[in-house]
Amino acid sequence: MSTIQGVSQSLDPGAEIIMFVLDLSRFKEPNIYFHPGTTWTGGDVVWQGVTYQRYPVSATGFEMKGTGPLPRPRFAVSNLTGIISALCRLYSDLVGARVSRRRTLLRYLDAVNFPDGVNPDADPDAYFPDDLFFINQKTHEDPQTVEFELAVAFDTQGQQLPRRQIIRNSCPWQYRGDGCGYAGGPVADGNDIPTSDPSQDVCGKRLVSCKCRFGQNGWLPFGAFPGASAYR
Repeated sequence: MSTIQGVSQSLDPGAEIIMFVLDLSRFKEPNIYFHPGTTWTGGDVVWQGVTYQRYPVSATGFEMKGTGPLPRPRFAVSNLTGIISALCRLYSDLVGARVSRRRTLLRYLDAVNFPDGVNPDADPDAYFPDDLFFINQKTHEDPQTVEFELAVAFDTQGQQLPRRQIIRNSCPWQYRGDGCGYAGGPVADGNDIPTSDPSQDVCGKRLVSCKCRFGQNGWLPFGAFPGASAYR
């Protein structure tokens, strides 16, 4: 991430690519990966080996300020297929679902996005810090669009999101189960000591335990809130 910070301040950083992940694992539904469709290709985007579908989406208000209230972004998604309305009916307007905004630069996208599958600058580790929010409420719905208000986990006006206790460094997910999703070989024991013995492969439930399995800079399904101790 240090590379992208420097490049973004250069005279010609290139286009910023914005992608979204709607995490539906708490509803036992597959996650939805999409981007606004404003790239030079006009099609899907592949980032870190994951395909983000082109999908009409508008999101505003993510900026964090040093003072004043925490941001409440507006997240509007196309409803022309009816999928979002169907999910809202099934799962109480998706309240508590996690929404991640992911950002990188065009030059760092996977090579498959480029002519002849060649991009010498492709770098899955070059990205800005993810913006992580939860759906706080549905604010509008019609046949064309569904709009949600987002909130950070500790700014929910008395409502606990995602309706579970906010714990700093103890992941609540069952290892290799729902929410976790790890399906690789044995990695480490409960103390994060490397092992190749399946009988000793136990997740320590810590952030470092998650990184052992998904990589230092990969997408982490860590279910706790490492930054919670910074807030009162």
